[in-house]
Parts: sequence; C-alpha cells; structure tokens
Amino acid sequence: MTDFFSRRDVLKAGAAAVAASFSPLALAQDSTLRLVVTFPPGGSTDITARILQPRLAEKAGRPVVVENKPGAASQVGTAFVAKAAPDGNTVLVCFDTHAINPIAKKNLPYDTFKDFVGVSLAVRFPLVIGAHPSVPGKNLKEFLEAAKKEPGKYSYASTGLGSMNHLVAEDLKRQSGTDILHVPYGGGGPAVQAVLGNTVGFTLLSYAALKGNIQGGKVKPLAVTGTKRLADLPDVPTVAESGFPGFEAYSWIGIFAPAATPAPVVKKLTEDFMAALKHPEVSGKLTDAGFEVMATDGPALDRFAREQFDRWSAFVQKTGLKVQE
Repeated sequence: MTDFFSRRDVLKAGAAAVAASFSPLALAQDSTLRLVVTFPPGGSTDITARILQPRLAEKAGRPVVVENKPGAASQVGTAFVAKAAPDGNTVLVCFDTHAINPIAKKNLPYDTFKDFVGVSLAVRFPLVIGAHPSVPGKNLKEFLEAAKKEPGKYSYASTGLGSMNHLVAEDLKRQSGTDILHVPYGGGGPAVQAVLGNTVGFTLLSYAALKGNIQGGKVKPLAVTGTKRLADLPDVPTVAESGFPGFEAYSWIGIFAPAATPAPVVKKLTEDFMAALKHPEVSGKLTDAGFEVMATDGPALDRFAREQFDRWSAFVQKTGLKVQE
C-alpha cells in the first residue's frame, strides 16, 4: 500500500510539473518579450523602450526586443497588440495618444478600454516648445508677441491630428489669441526633422526627443509645459511663467497587455517593468532625458488613462476643436 501511494504521489507530482511547464506564466517566462512601440525611432516612446530594454531583460530573465510599428497615429501598433496572443509575450509601449485616439479617431480597429489591461504607467513628462533658431524671440512670451503681429505666418508640427501636442498647442493658441498653423506629422522623429529643416517654426515634444538638437544649437527652447523648469534648462520658463497662470500639461508613456492576458502573467509583467524602471541606471537615464519615472501598477494606469480621456474629451467638446479627419 505504501509503495502504491508513493508511486501515485510521484505521478501526480510529475503531472503537476508538466502542467506548470505549459502554464501561461511559464510560457511567458521562456519566450522573448516584444515591446511594440507605436511610433518611429527617435520619439519619446522609442527612447523609453530602448532605455528599458537591457535592464528589463535582466529582471524578466528572458530576451527583450523593441519593435517599431508606426502608422495612423499609433493605430497600427495598437491594433497589432490588441490581436496578439494574450500570453505575456507582446506588450504595447504607448504614448498619450492611446487615451486620446477614442476622441480623435472614428472607427478604431480596437476598443481602447476593453481590449487592453494596464501593466504600468512608465513615465510622464512635460513638453518642451522647441523652435527653429530663426523664429523670433528668446522665449515663448516674446515669440507669441511676434506671432500676433503676423497672423498665419508661423506653423508648428505635432505628432498627428488629435495628439497630445496638438491639443496642448491649440489650448495655448486659444489662450494667447494667436493664429498659428497646425501641421501634423507621423511621430516625434519627423516632427523634429520638420523643425530642423525650417519647414515649421516649432514643435512640442519631450526633452529627450529634442535634447541633442537643443544642446547643438539647432533647436531653440521657448518654454516647458510642466509645473516647474527642467534641471537641464534652468533659464527656460514654464508656460505658466510666460503669462498663462495655471497652465500645465504632461505627456506620458504606458505599458499595456492584451485584455485576456491571465492575471498572474500581468502581475509578473508589472513586477518586471516596475523593477526595471526603478533601477538606478534606468531611472537616471530617464530623468536625464527629462522624464519623471512613475512606475505604477496596472490598475493605476487604467485609471489614469480614463482620466486623460475624460479631460481632453471635455476640452474638445468645449472648444469645438477639429480632431478628426
């Protein structure tokens, strides 16, 4: 009898081990983790993903690759992840457009709030208003004074119709009473190139996306949209300091998984991302790039995304701003 139960226990233990080896969590831990970035190389989401990549691989104990899938104001990459297997091997590294696209785009090929589950709000950051050196003024206040004298002469680049930098710029235009043309581009990289080529006067992007060109004198910083000045740009005022008290706007980058991903797998992803984000090397690089490391859990990101949607939906309804093609 003793031998029978011993053999039975061994068989049960073996079966459990086999089952565990095929569990979603075990499979996720054994496979490459794909970080799908919804914009081209050179923008804030791409920079964040590549700063995270080496330490995330270390924390997760598996290979991590960054895949850029730009297009249609992040819809291409987002739809790809929405349809990906919910096994913890493919996650979305998304920009603030994730919460704004339901406002700006008709007939999205996914449901922003039903098809995804939050993993972590990675970072947030103020936008830097970066201009071509030929644009008049040493700061935002002086530039706006010049722009008012020549309505329609100046233009700015956004990362797409209905993007965060589009909404922030339009809010600033309305508060300042200036006539400045909006020119949408397909991401932060192309927007920077438009400024460098003097195709547009300025853009609003993360400090990370503009840092090299600001340091090289190719882009002139006029203001930042956060509540305080950036440590690297102590002489550049905030928009609030430029004559618009209370003005505040932040972009953000979040990590989402397909909604059907099992809770234990999402929990493991959250733990890995939070650990990587809090690693001194990663947090230091992100801070140097002008990002504020958030490293939240998944539910906090889900709530934050909904709050952002509500805020900018109300803004669009109030102003009647055209955000759809």
